[in-house]
Amino acid sequence: MTTRIFDITRPVTPSLAVWPGDTPYRTEYLLRMDAGGSVNLSTITFSGHCGTHADAHFHYDPAGERLAQMPLDAYIGPATVIDLRDALPDGGAILPAHLAGVELSRVRRLLVKSKASFVPDDRWDENFVYLAPETAQLLVDSGLRLFGADAPSVDPQESKTLTAHKTLRTGNVAILEILQLKDIAPGEYELIALPLKVDNDGAPVRAILRRDDGMMG
Repeated sequence: MTTRIFDITRPVTPSLAVWPGDTPYRTEYLLRMDAGGSVNLSTITFSGHCGTHADAHFHYDPAGERLAQMPLDAYIGPATVIDLRDALPDGGAILPAHLAGVELSRVRRLLVKSKASFVPDDRWDENFVYLAPETAQLLVDSGLRLFGADAPSVDPQESKTLTAHKTLRTGNVAILEILQLKDIAPGEYELIALPLKVDNDGAPVRAILRRDDGMMG
């Protein structure tokens, strides 16, 4: 049996678009071999929410866990990918009706593919899909362990209350954002998306999906 690996991580480069006002990726070389150094040695600067990343509960709750304290089991295991491009071609709220065909009681990790996966790395599109508060509560009630978005947030860009984030927090649902699902077909996979062990509100992840030839989906 052959196992296929799908990289669902946005590449982190200086041209990668970030949330408006956030810190872009930057590299500064302390040593360079082409300048006589014995090695190439760099310092990198970037936001904890740059590219494909995990949100810690501390990101939106002062009493919440920082990323190093988040349970790792949420980021590893069976995952279901669904495609909402036809239902929400212009972005907007994911309503419970959009998940009517998903047997949520059997889904532990839900990854949503939308038009955001087709936005170039260097462009920011504020019209992304996000979770309506009642949908976030539905996911909590279903026992979901992780929600993964290809969009930059599970709340709309203009939100100051972060209602969906906070609702998911009540069910200890982990959050991944800015996944790259353009080449991923809907179906069942194994997700591996371990965040850095940092005492922080978020950090980039290298997210992959795995699927054996014999898996259905």
